[in-house]
Amino acid sequence: MARQRNNSNAAGSSSKSNKSSNHSTPTENSGSSHSTKLSNSGSRASTTGSSTTSQIGNEKQKSRNHKKKATFNLSSKLILDKWKTLIGCVCLAVASYFGYLGYLETRVNTPFDNQKMVTRAGLDNPELYWGSYRPLNYFGLKTRDPHSLVTGLMWYAPSNLGHGGKGIRHWCDMADNLDKYGWTHHDGRNFGVQEIHDLPFEIKTSFIKYTAGKQFGGDWTARISVKNTSKAWDRSISLIWYVALDERTNGRINYISDDKSPESGVYGETLGTGEFQLRFHPIKGKILHKSYLSTVAPSLSKLKETVFTHFRVFTDKKGQRYVGLPGEMISHNGNIALDPNFIAIQITAEVNFTLDISYQSISGFSINKLVPKPLTGRDFTNSLQDHVLAFDKRFEDTFNLKVRGFSADEINFAKYAVSNMLGGIGYFYGASKVKSVYTSKAVPYWKSALYTAVPSRSFFPRGFLWDEGFHGLLLSSWDIDIELDIMSHWFDLLNIEGWIPREQILGVEAMAKVPEEFVIQHNLNANPPTFFLVLKKLLKHHKVELGENRRLDVLERLYPRLQAWFSWYNITQKGDEPGAYQWRGRDPNTESELNPKTLTSGLDDFPRASHPTNRERHVDIRCWIAFASGVMAELSTLLGKDDIKYYETASFLQNNKLLNNQHLSPYTGNYADWGLHTDSVVLKRPQLTQKNLQRVQQQHQPLEMVRIILKQPDYRYVDSNFGYVNIFPFLLEILDHDSIYLEKLMRNIRDSEMLWTKYGLRSLSKTSPLYQKRNTEHDPPYWRGAIWVNINYLALRALRHYGTIEGPYAAYAREIYTELRENLIENIFKEYRRTGYLWEQYDDITGQGKGCYPFTGWSSLIVLIMSEKY
Repeated sequence: MARQRNNSNAAGSSSKSNKSSNHSTPTENSGSSHSTKLSNSGSRASTTGSSTTSQIGNEKQKSRNHKKKATFNLSSKLILDKWKTLIGCVCLAVASYFGYLGYLETRVNTPFDNQKMVTRAGLDNPELYWGSYRPLNYFGLKTRDPHSLVTGLMWYAPSNLGHGGKGIRHWCDMADNLDKYGWTHHDGRNFGVQEIHDLPFEIKTSFIKYTAGKQFGGDWTARISVKNTSKAWDRSISLIWYVALDERTNGRINYISDDKSPESGVYGETLGTGEFQLRFHPIKGKILHKSYLSTVAPSLSKLKETVFTHFRVFTDKKGQRYVGLPGEMISHNGNIALDPNFIAIQITAEVNFTLDISYQSISGFSINKLVPKPLTGRDFTNSLQDHVLAFDKRFEDTFNLKVRGFSADEINFAKYAVSNMLGGIGYFYGASKVKSVYTSKAVPYWKSALYTAVPSRSFFPRGFLWDEGFHGLLLSSWDIDIELDIMSHWFDLLNIEGWIPREQILGVEAMAKVPEEFVIQHNLNANPPTFFLVLKKLLKHHKVELGENRRLDVLERLYPRLQAWFSWYNITQKGDEPGAYQWRGRDPNTESELNPKTLTSGLDDFPRASHPTNRERHVDIRCWIAFASGVMAELSTLLGKDDIKYYETASFLQNNKLLNNQHLSPYTGNYADWGLHTDSVVLKRPQLTQKNLQRVQQQHQPLEMVRIILKQPDYRYVDSNFGYVNIFPFLLEILDHDSIYLEKLMRNIRDSEMLWTKYGLRSLSKTSPLYQKRNTEHDPPYWRGAIWVNINYLALRALRHYGTIEGPYAAYAREIYTELRENLIENIFKEYRRTGYLWEQYDDITGQGKGCYPFTGWSSLIVLIMSEKY
């Protein structure tokens, strides 16, 4: 551009060349030279007469015309060059703009550019290769391979088989109304024992892995034992064990039953398992009928439907009729038969009945060499007993519950909680659907694996970001390497912006359980950064273990991702003044919600400002960032990184004076959100009018209730509600131990009209306007009074902290701690004995379990409460 501007200046000066010969163009210099020659030859020119004079005149005229033409042509050319330059610049700007937009569009699904966290994947980690990584199923095994072979169990009572496959058990489902199910023992690595009570049957499933000296993750044996708990009911049961491949599994499977191997089974070979054979070994009881199905299933999410559509009625030699499977049912494409991807073997048997299923890897063995078989029968029984005894010893060594005086029943309850956290770990593979403000439609995230515990096998059988931080508190106490592996998988989902989608719905089975409106994840939506709770616990209680077995290497790789994650929160969730933060993603245009939800906070319908704006200040996220900055500072020091900026950030955000300026209500003396708010909001059904009458008649139901604003909002503290959000400065230990507001907060906690109940701390005080209010006519209250174990755990952790610091309120903190801990343990154990389950939440009036079940995610933190591991 500099050169173009210089040329323009030259062109401008040429038009003035007759006034200043110093600025002549080359053309003008040529003309001047010619004139000078003519002038010097004047004596000779006079003899030539008028013709010469005329010739000279013509030459001068030509010279002037040439000058004008040259000047005109040059100016036109330069003007054209200017337009070309301008157009080129515009085109470049447009291209740059759209290129930048394209860059912004791709950032949402571009992985963080750094060393991967997971360095031992698949067969590189043979001890964890096979496992019960299908938490959605009552019982199933698969590998930690993106396109794994999967195996699993279905069952039904022949007299209870209904239309559409009703009565067939496969996926964990609350609608099945099972009396109880869950792992009684599971170590997360080598074995598990599960009890399922489906009256009149009591089913026990178990498995043991054998990895020593084996390829492809080794062998395993699964056992299914069924007994009848009531002689008046059915005495037969149909068990279906299947082997399936997904559409991307590179391999083949075939049903086998021959003279050399009288036990029926499956032979197969896949890229991830090598050659294998799976055999069935009846151990106890009488088989009434046996059949199989070998076919092509449309999807892993349709296996139950595939079985049901192929059911046939068979009659045996005695005239007994049985529902069974028809054998080979392979579709043909012309003359070519498709290879089966689904084989199910059904055994109808009299109970009591026991069946062992052995999986044997036969890759790497010669034909003539005897291949060692996995244990079955009595050998399996003895081995399982050894694993159970080793688990029991390790459990007591870890949690010391017997030493603390807990009864045998209470200890078994705690084992159930830990085992179900471990047995609820799944391995998923797929791509989330994500959206940013720069993408008009949802786009796929990159395909990735996720190794994670799930909150609930029946209702939430997938990964949730803030749940997983709470899960890690328990998992790290049992097996620090499993927890580091889980964290590594989660942080491999970090994108270049520093964002992790808060809900992970990976694979066809996980997708089948999620309503469409919850599938898409938005890249400005956060979730509480609870992994910092796990890191804090590791740095406080497991620093010695972190220095062993290259665990610090994991933290070294994790560190730049934590930096990016922490930075993302500080960029996307920051408020309109220093030190202020707010959760993004609230809907300011909702017409049906009494108080617009804040799903990103994890506390969903907890009351916030009634009218969402960009000027809100949320006290809980401020405390999360303050807490995270302190953990980042400690971790930086441990790893020898620059820790000054994190210590400075922590000091700034944990400053109680600034906290009070931004969040302490002068009217109530409580910490609160700040925003555009009114309490005068109600849900009402619109009046019928001529305009909406037709819609009501078409829908055959009344108009949906809408929210009505009775008084216009103003900017203020949201201090008429008091609950979990308001105590976060205490929960995350931001308050100074001698603060007068700490005493007031603890007295509010202990007040039965506020948060205190004899079952735990309720989520919203009874004095709050929205206590136990529905948020829409379809949405019952969720975080508006119920007792949640994860927040009660944080409360006990904080009380323990303030109770150990000598100060004016230490004794009061210890008093509340003792009483709250006893209340929680007593009620949760009582409800487990009454119902057979851990629950998502507990009623603040009756103490009864509510929400979904089994909820063996953060409700399992009751074990840490029992063992006082904070």
